[in-house]
Amino acid sequence: MQRLLAIIIAILSWFALVAQLVLMLENRVVAIPETLIRFFGFFTILTNTLVALFFTGRQLNAAFIEKAGWLTALTSYILVVGVTYQLLLRHLWQPTGLQWVVDELLHTIVPLLVVIFWTFFGEKTKVQYRQIFRWLIYPLIYFGYTLLRGLSTGYYPYPFIDANKLGLSKALLNGVFILVFFVGIQLALIWVAKRGKKIK
Repeated sequence: MQRLLAIIIAILSWFALVAQLVLMLENRVVAIPETLIRFFGFFTILTNTLVALFFTGRQLNAAFIEKAGWLTALTSYILVVGVTYQLLLRHLWQPTGLQWVVDELLHTIVPLLVVIFWTFFGEKTKVQYRQIFRWLIYPLIYFGYTLLRGLSTGYYPYPFIDANKLGLSKALLNGVFILVFFVGIQLALIWVAKRGKKIK
């Protein structure tokens, strides 16, 4: 069951990523190089790519899969993707057809499956609260890059960090809120993991 679920997550992630890239290229409003930069400028795309690589790596027995806490960190990232989309972004558009399928895979189905996988097969004995400091490096680098690129190009992938419309101080404040949300999710996952150990 563990192997089957990992394969399903890998397949769905890769399909959604490739399909989203094709859709963006077909409907691009800027040159292809800029479209590709914008594609990989979405936290959703980057995180689903990490998910796809992780669960593909499981099938290949890649060494990085065994790194302590990696699955829990990945689960926190994809959880933030899912929850943020449902609360802040879903109402902004109504995709149809293949775009709707891809949208649901990236923001709902894959996050849920990863959480299920972590719940039943996660490395609960390897997680520690101090690991959160390392886990936050990825979202911090993403936010810093996105804000700096936005200030230089005027393009922001998400409205809640759009300094053009919100102002720099509001965008920074929203970034802090998102960071706090990351910490909250990670603390909750570690607490659940440690509680599960004690029950066993």
